[in-house]
Amino acid sequence: MTRVGRPAVLLDRDGTLNVNPSNYVTSIDLLQPIPGSFEAVGRLTRAGWPVVVVTNQACIGKGLATAESVNDVHDECRRASTHGGSFEGFYVCPHVPDAGCTCRKPLPGLLLSAAQDLDLDLFRSYMVGDTIRDVLAGRAAGATSLWVRTGNDPEPPDGHALDLAFDDLASAADWILERG
Repeated sequence: MTRVGRPAVLLDRDGTLNVNPSNYVTSIDLLQPIPGSFEAVGRLTRAGWPVVVVTNQACIGKGLATAESVNDVHDECRRASTHGGSFEGFYVCPHVPDAGCTCRKPLPGLLLSAAQDLDLDLFRSYMVGDTIRDVLAGRAAGATSLWVRTGNDPEPPDGHALDLAFDDLASAADWILERG
């Protein structure tokens, strides 16, 4: 008998949950939630959606942060998630862009790892992010990709069409919840 995993909402971190500064979020004092983002995680969680963060963190590979300090930021995200929100996991690519790894978005490695570990069905899942890397990773993994305009680039680069775009995570979460 074939086992079917659960649909989930996979989120990029910087630019989707929190403000994306120019020099990385390397400590909890640099974490600035985007208004409504953690409340949106609460709404998704209460509706039964597993919420998972998949994030490129080249700051580790560049020596600007440690894996432990990035984990501290994720612990702060857990604390900041209000209204019953929770995260089932945080998946991190610590590599620099030219490292040749398979986990760095736009490749789907982080999403595939989350699906394997957490029994997720990516074909019934959503990938929400603020960069074309997020959109392409979601597409490559078979998820429906949702663009949010809260990052440093509110529109995709030339030559990249978007299927679905939203002002922020809160409005993307509303759309997901409306679809059931």
